[in-house]
Amino acid sequence: MKKWKISKCDEAKAAEFAKKCDINRLALEVLTSRGFTDFQQVVDFFDVPDLSDPFLIKDMDKAAAAINEKIDNYELICIYGDYDCDGITATSILYNYLESMGANVMYYIPERSAGYGLNEQAVRELAEKHVSLIVTVDNGISAVEEAKLIRELGMELVVTDHHQPPEVLPDAVAVVDPHRADCPSPYKDISGVGVAFKLCAALDDGSYDAVLEQYGDICAIGTVADVVPLNGENRTIVKHGLEYLKNTENSGLCKLFELSSLDREAINAVDVSFRIAPVINASGRFGSPLTAVKALLSEDEGDAESYVSQLIELNSMRKQTENEIITEIIEHINKYPQTLNHAVLVLWGKNWHPGVIGIVSSKILDYYGKPNFIISIDDDGNARGSARSIHGFDVFECLCHCSELFEKFGGHECAGGFSLKQDNIGALCSRIYEYADSMEKLPVQEMSADKLLQPQDLTIENVKGLRALEPFGAGNPVPTFAILGARVLVVAPLSQGKHTKIDFDYGGYKGQALFFSLSPDNACFKVGDRIDMLVRLDINTFRGAESVSIKVIDHRLSGVKQERYFAAKQCYEKLMRGETLPPAYVKKMIPTREELIKVYKYINSVRSTNVDHMFMKLGDDSMNYCKMRICMDIFKDKELIDYKPATMKLTACEVKSRVDLEQSPTLVKLKEIL
Repeated sequence: MKKWKISKCDEAKAAEFAKKCDINRLALEVLTSRGFTDFQQVVDFFDVPDLSDPFLIKDMDKAAAAINEKIDNYELICIYGDYDCDGITATSILYNYLESMGANVMYYIPERSAGYGLNEQAVRELAEKHVSLIVTVDNGISAVEEAKLIRELGMELVVTDHHQPPEVLPDAVAVVDPHRADCPSPYKDISGVGVAFKLCAALDDGSYDAVLEQYGDICAIGTVADVVPLNGENRTIVKHGLEYLKNTENSGLCKLFELSSLDREAINAVDVSFRIAPVINASGRFGSPLTAVKALLSEDEGDAESYVSQLIELNSMRKQTENEIITEIIEHINKYPQTLNHAVLVLWGKNWHPGVIGIVSSKILDYYGKPNFIISIDDDGNARGSARSIHGFDVFECLCHCSELFEKFGGHECAGGFSLKQDNIGALCSRIYEYADSMEKLPVQEMSADKLLQPQDLTIENVKGLRALEPFGAGNPVPTFAILGARVLVVAPLSQGKHTKIDFDYGGYKGQALFFSLSPDNACFKVGDRIDMLVRLDINTFRGAESVSIKVIDHRLSGVKQERYFAAKQCYEKLMRGETLPPAYVKKMIPTREELIKVYKYINSVRSTNVDHMFMKLGDDSMNYCKMRICMDIFKDKELIDYKPATMKLTACEVKSRVDLEQSPTLVKLKEIL
């Protein structure tokens, strides 16, 4: 179960704004719930600002001059990119632009196994190919040692990057990064492909007209994929870029639309994020990033189809590999259930593909709601890890706490990466747990809603009006709404039970809601129940008729007291970790005979259920989550139930003889503590 945070909109303020513009009331209420307090903020949000002069970025003039000189002398230029979608799109744009200018140009992207950014071996290889100038895109700002080597080997370097710079900048002809402390450019949050895009404009004497028309589609993809805030100039790039994407003539993108069954007329930033960017990223994760670059640069339709087909196949392999790793993790947790009692999860396996452990980490975070560190160990005893977290648990600080165990590490509050020797993994676990245990209060994963919907909000006009807020992405998420206390009228399976559709009544509004990847058998509700839902709204068109489409992203039975749930859950986990708890706490945890009977009768009546679903049914002031779990542990001790902790699924077992619950090891242990 996740913690819900439902924001309050300012209806009066939204009504005031509505008198001054033609934006829909519901859309304006969303903005007020996100902190918009005066009309100028609204104007600024919907304004699509002109892109600022590219020469305002420090050293952009030097970069353009250095590149133009090499073009004029027909000296070999190498675009040095990165293997993710941002780096791939940046490489493609700059290479294609320089080639169109008649430059002697090549591109180089290291394989993921070689690591991120410039490296000595690659630099020496490029020197042997008589490269005169290396231009980095989406990397290079930290390449201080590699920059020295480049100069020693007689080459020049231009760095274009968007990551935070170190105290010492690389020795280069130009270091173009809007995050430089001495950079006067007004907009700082641009992506790596955005910086490369601005470099192209600088090479065109500062004009964006031609480069936006030529590369707006690719730049929009890289910008969305890099999860930079979609405000200011990023909003401009993506808004224009999506329009160009709908009419793109890029052979690779056309084939990607065709082979992925994407409707280019309806393409939006969410489609880019979930259906286009992962396919491009798959090349850097499973094959070679060069495949994606070639797909974006192909002018021959047959070549483009071949490269895009490879990308789609690589993405399928990526999904399969993720599922295999997650299956291993589930098996491990079921075998060692104590794993889940820790505030932070540390999981590792042999030869897990390093290209997907970051994605796996994100999925584990989403499922268990806990910060986690996923580690892959190769046959030589070397280990690489990825971490994902929620606000309140700082991954980078935690890694710093364990720094002496790593060969290399980096990151920020919510994500990080590291490498170490296999022999240090045990010590790493202890240090991570130590760091987590030192925290006064552990954070809980939250899901936010922009407002509590009223029945009268659910109109086609209101939902259509939300489209004015696009493009959606980082800094401007898809609006999410809460519906509380809806009564379930009908429960129906979809796609042979893979999904669920319900008819519901919400204060007189009769509607339908879709639950994807949830079968009716696994739902916590039945006809007649009152449920709470977090939903996203869209318009469904069928045979020319429009209706409001409601997609549920989380749900629960009405009446759950979430603060008590999380407090009791953390208390249970502390008990299971062996932490000392006040005797008064322990006394309250011990269930009475009547409470044990109540829980067992429920399990026996449904035969199979989910822990959280059972809590929604049985939880009250007396039966908190901690006590309910202890009841389950007592029944499991006596083989009255089977429990799979990884999926939180419990099933009633056949009882063959009378059992004495008083002799349950769990109950004995609790009484010993008292």
